[in-house]
Amino acid sequence: MMKKKNLTALLLTAAMCAALLAGCGGNASESAAASPAASQSADKKTFTVGFDASFPPYGYRDDSGEYVGFDLDLAEEVCKREGWELVKKPIDWDSKDMELSSGSIDCIWNGFTINGREDKYTWSEPYINNTQVLVVTADSGIKDAADLSGKTILVQTDSSALAALQDTSKPDNIALAKTFKELTQVPDYLTAFMSLDSGAADAIAMDIGVAEYQISKRNGKYDILNTTLASEQYGVGFKLGNTALRDTVQKDLNAMAKDGTLMQISKKWGLEDAVCLGK
Repeated sequence: MMKKKNLTALLLTAAMCAALLAGCGGNASESAAASPAASQSADKKTFTVGFDASFPPYGYRDDSGEYVGFDLDLAEEVCKREGWELVKKPIDWDSKDMELSSGSIDCIWNGFTINGREDKYTWSEPYINNTQVLVVTADSGIKDAADLSGKTILVQTDSSALAALQDTSKPDNIALAKTFKELTQVPDYLTAFMSLDSGAADAIAMDIGVAEYQISKRNGKYDILNTTLASEQYGVGFKLGNTALRDTVQKDLNAMAKDGTLMQISKKWGLEDAVCLGK
């Protein structure tokens, strides 16, 4: 009887030890999986930039299918300095407010005009000076704004050029627009230049930086009229009230202006004369 009891006791002890070891092993594994350090090392903050993919040289899709541009290079540099991952999200320009308010993008960064929108977004400081101009084909015979009477003029939907031609505080622009046969909105400037080339339109009202880029890529067969519709500045637009993210990005932009990175990137895209931050 004593031997049987001893054997039973030994078996019970062995079973309990096995259970304890299994329990300890399970707890150790769960603890490692739930470790904040382990979770944080696997995570990386994303920074999602909304941009118009047909707005060179600020943001566009190149011949290889990659999204590139001056503003995207700036955003990439910010992410490099912050240890973030850049997400480039092309958007329909007239849907930009919905994209921002829904949280699907963190900011609008793509030749985005501050003037007239000061109260709609939380803005970075201006970093580019820009003007709105009129572009015609070199063989059009159109030499100045007066020659646009009875002509069809194109603007991008919800663009600064459209705003400039409808701005009641600019009587000269309002008077000019009244002489047009038609002021037509198009979704992007690629469409606008195709219409200009085909003769379906006579001029495009647009940002000078984009105009100069397009002309350089199209063998210079266009002219920019000596008429400035508006002078403005570009900034990075964040959701109204999002000062924390704005301040982080602004800190990096200021550092880039100070250490020469901003000018280096601007020279790559031929925009060094337009940069105003840090000057």
